[in-house]
Amino acid sequence: MEIRPIKTEVDHAATLARIDALMDAAPDSSVGDELDVLVTLVEAWEAKHIPIPAADPGSGKRSTARQA
Repeated sequence: MEIRPIKTEVDHAATLARIDALMDAAPDSSVGDELDVLVTLVEAWEAKHIPIPAADPGSGKRSTARQA
């Protein structure tokens, strides 16, 4: 297991592909540990590089009202 920092979008995409390949890993195994670490790295990278726009406070009310 070689874990490297995510520095670019290419690294991000490669890490996501690796995570996809590890999704069936047993929780308490070395592969499961690798999966946990990679997910943590991706979450940190995405929090820094992919901004989530602020929600419109009224949008939830309108959406809920339409579903009723």
